[in-house]
Amino acid sequence: MRFLILVKATADSEAGRFPPDSEQVFAAMADYHQQLAQAGVLLDGSGLQPSSQGWRVRYGPQGRSVIDGPFAESKELIAGYTLIQVASRAEALEWSRRFPNPVGEGRPAEIEVRPLYELDDFQDALPEALRERFRDLGM
Repeated sequence: MRFLILVKATADSEAGRFPPDSEQVFAAMADYHQQLAQAGVLLDGSGLQPSSQGWRVRYGPQGRSVIDGPFAESKELIAGYTLIQVASRAEALEWSRRFPNPVGEGRPAEIEVRPLYELDDFQDALPEALRERFRDLGM
């Protein structure tokens, strides 16, 4: 089972500012990710640049439009992620409890953890041939 640990953005992360004690925060993140790697559950992880560096593609009746960042609601934005693969929801929950505070100990912050869909979850929605195409792509 794969789970995505999402680090919520803050006004500081959206401004491109690192926490005041960033050396400690980054050391804690490095230690945590090293533990994940040693346990064989780390698939990927990275911080994201502020939304001012990105864009959104909006779909509507008139087609697609591109909206450049920044985006107003930082509480709804993502500042980083860690992707893990574990045997169970309980194991993912245990790893997420150990996730370091992304803005520094004692400061308010939030992470969100969500399971990824696996191809078997689409057994009733997709014909086998289409699921095979996704498998061939490594998905």
